[in-house]
Amino acid sequence: MAYQALYRVWRPQQLKDVVGQEHITKTLQNALLQEKLSHAYLFSGPRGTGKTSAAKIIAKAINCEQAPVAEPCNQCAACLGITSGSIVDVMEIDAASNNGVDEIRDIRDKVKFAPSEVRYKVYIIDEVHMLSTGAFNALLKTLEEPPSHVLFILATTEPHKIPLTIISRCQRFDFKRITNQAIVSRLSHILEHDHVSAEEEALSMIARAAEGGMRDALSLLDQAISFAGETLQLEDVLAVTGAVSQRSLTEIITAIHQGDTVLVLQRLDELLQDGKDPLRFIEDVIYYFRDMLLYKNAPQTEDLLERAKVDDEFKQLSEETDFHWLYATIESLNASQQEMKWSAHPRIFLELALIKLVNQRVAHVPENAGAASVSSDEVVQLKEKLSILERALQSLKEHGVQGATAQEQTQPQARRPKKAPAQARVSTAKVKETLKVADKKNLQVVTSKWGDVMERIKTQSVPAHAWLSDSKPVASSSSTVVLAFQNEMHRDMMDTKFRVVLEQILQETLQGQTTFVTLLFEQWEKVKEEFVSEQRGSGSTKDEDNSLIDEAVKLVGEELIEIIDG
Repeated sequence: MAYQALYRVWRPQQLKDVVGQEHITKTLQNALLQEKLSHAYLFSGPRGTGKTSAAKIIAKAINCEQAPVAEPCNQCAACLGITSGSIVDVMEIDAASNNGVDEIRDIRDKVKFAPSEVRYKVYIIDEVHMLSTGAFNALLKTLEEPPSHVLFILATTEPHKIPLTIISRCQRFDFKRITNQAIVSRLSHILEHDHVSAEEEALSMIARAAEGGMRDALSLLDQAISFAGETLQLEDVLAVTGAVSQRSLTEIITAIHQGDTVLVLQRLDELLQDGKDPLRFIEDVIYYFRDMLLYKNAPQTEDLLERAKVDDEFKQLSEETDFHWLYATIESLNASQQEMKWSAHPRIFLELALIKLVNQRVAHVPENAGAASVSSDEVVQLKEKLSILERALQSLKEHGVQGATAQEQTQPQARRPKKAPAQARVSTAKVKETLKVADKKNLQVVTSKWGDVMERIKTQSVPAHAWLSDSKPVASSSSTVVLAFQNEMHRDMMDTKFRVVLEQILQETLQGQTTFVTLLFEQWEKVKEEFVSEQRGSGSTKDEDNSLIDEAVKLVGEELIEIIDG
């Protein structure tokens, strides 16, 4: 096969070609020139950031016929042999498939032999965190005191899995994610070399989708070029990556801002019909609002924006949106994203999330109207109070204090607080009935075994476990457990959809408790206070009865008193 993928053709052959890692390449170049290389290196960082490429470049530089040099010449026999992989003294080992003790022992036995073709033996162990514990132990001594002709370079994406005894024997370099600007610049250079034209927005979208990895960016570019026509356009990249264009995001967010639920759902349905992934879409929306929040706080930092491009529509939306609503929106979408990951029907949660945003937006007043974010009911109440105060002030001017007082008495009374929903009153009544027979011993039993309940429900239903994780047992009788929830939706789901599952697990895990009652934490605090007050009231009645009996004994004597429980 003559064709090679772009990431293979454009793999860095010199340290200066490793994009976005100048803090590492400069250090290594100086060490190569001064011949002050360590015997072992650890390269850590995200995928596709140049770890293995840098390791092979070092192997070529120290074995180059022109050494000491800051960069390999890539012309001598040693450089060409290492690039092609024909020199056996430079070994690249994949620890994911060679992670046993025997493979490492084989390396340990061979390092003592001198190299046959070049000056230094170089062992590049990729994904080193995949080695077993025994393999790490077999590598320890050799890694600490290898022969002078051996160099170890370890590469990993998960350095936290490597034992500290290994890390302490290496010089560690942390490769960072490559910025979008650096990726776009590199892609433009490659396309210019290959005489391919592309829109700047298309390259920017590839850089965002690559998430800081140059190899991922080149793979996406390769795929997009094959899909596109003469010119690589934004629509081609969107089709390949499954991302959502800023125009579509702006249309949906504008519809949310205007409270147009129908338009929001129509645009969402069109995107999902085109094959967009719900999880990818909600991630794009979260980043869009994040960019809007950053832009409102610091308009001069456009280079920090991840998904949005600052155009006239974005500026207008940012000006019309207040900070409080943005904070609440990002938190709400983040919670919905977590729920979508556990759900078999993520589209439903996505639609619920967007409808919730519409309702929240309708209930807010824009910040440029000069008022804080308040609900429409509160605005109406404030207007009524203001009207009453204006009439009272006018009456005070005309009739004096007595006239104003008389007029105030004719004013309508303030609105009565709304009654609690029927469901909340029913739950409260059930909780009070349970508290009459509840005791501390039953609650201790439930609390001690609650971890077992959570484990069992997780094995039967992951969504039920996710809803139940928001709750805590707060009281228990011999037959009923009282569960308090932070979130109303979580409580409702456990009360209806997953009630049978939880009751079955309660019967299996606990002794006697066969059912449960739910309420919110704020309701629990109120119910608890009311119950305690009621008990104290009944206790004071008993005290009065006891004092009456004592007075009767004093009057007629204990022999003539007969106490009958009524």
